[in-house]
Amino acid sequence: MTNTNSASAPRSIRLGTRGSPLALAQAHQIAASLKAASGGAIEAEIVTFTTTGDKLTSERLINSGGKGLFTRELDESLSEGEIDIAVHSLKDVPSLLPPGQVFVAFPEREDPRDGFVSKLATSLRELPHAARLGTASLRREAQALALRPDLQVITFRGNVQTRMRKLEEGQADATFLAMAGLRRLGYDHMATPIPVEDMLPAAAQGIIGVVARDDADDELRGVLAQLNVAVSEAAATAERSFLAMLDGSCRTPIAAHLFDEGGHWRLTGEVLSPSGDQRWSATGTARKGATMDQLAALGRDVAGEIRETAQGGLPVFEDKR
Repeated sequence: MTNTNSASAPRSIRLGTRGSPLALAQAHQIAASLKAASGGAIEAEIVTFTTTGDKLTSERLINSGGKGLFTRELDESLSEGEIDIAVHSLKDVPSLLPPGQVFVAFPEREDPRDGFVSKLATSLRELPHAARLGTASLRREAQALALRPDLQVITFRGNVQTRMRKLEEGQADATFLAMAGLRRLGYDHMATPIPVEDMLPAAAQGIIGVVARDDADDELRGVLAQLNVAVSEAAATAERSFLAMLDGSCRTPIAAHLFDEGGHWRLTGEVLSPSGDQRWSATGTARKGATMDQLAALGRDVAGEIRETAQGGLPVFEDKR
């Protein structure tokens, strides 16, 4: 006798994610999209991880290994077959994936801008002299000090809720948070968005990366491919290529953003000294319709121009605090 219920039961896959509220919001978004794209044929069981990066609540990432601290446990679980896909905030992902893993989707990019949060002011320029700025991002610290060298920068670690609590407790006068995360959590009303032209974001900020093993079956890869958005993939490719060329390891303040100019792409990248007193930037363009290989080449070209300009070598951060 045929069991029709088992024949029509949806396939279940295991989706790995960090356990923070933001990471879970992103995971549920991907799970819902996966179910919709498959017509209900595939459902995702969400498996949460506490990563090494999550356990660091006070010190800088660079003092404990830099990039990869938010992905390591998920990487290992994916490689060992304990999960089928991993969902990451792409700006936390190292330039190279572990062997045997591939990106299978870059869904629609959320707001890439940084948000300014403070009870004392609505912008960095309005903060009182020698105000305390809380951030653990070298990029944000350098960009802020370039505009306001008088600021006192204190290390601010933790998820969105933790950093908002620290700000509420008066541990700092202001902080920066990614608008993408604030929007996904419904907190965007608490921040003032900073134009990308004024504060270039981290490479791939606002993009979710979905990773699978390279031996994933055709059914799963085909459905995941439906989640991919070409504009997000273009930005991820160019910006991460720029970062990889400059060895973006969290020890140098680096920013990059791919602008959609209508008829062509424009990639702008910059590197700053940790104190913000030096800045190197470059811009390159590619035609619309450029292949991913060509966009990767654009990232390398823009990075190469910065390397040539900084003939004395790019600065490396040394934590003296």
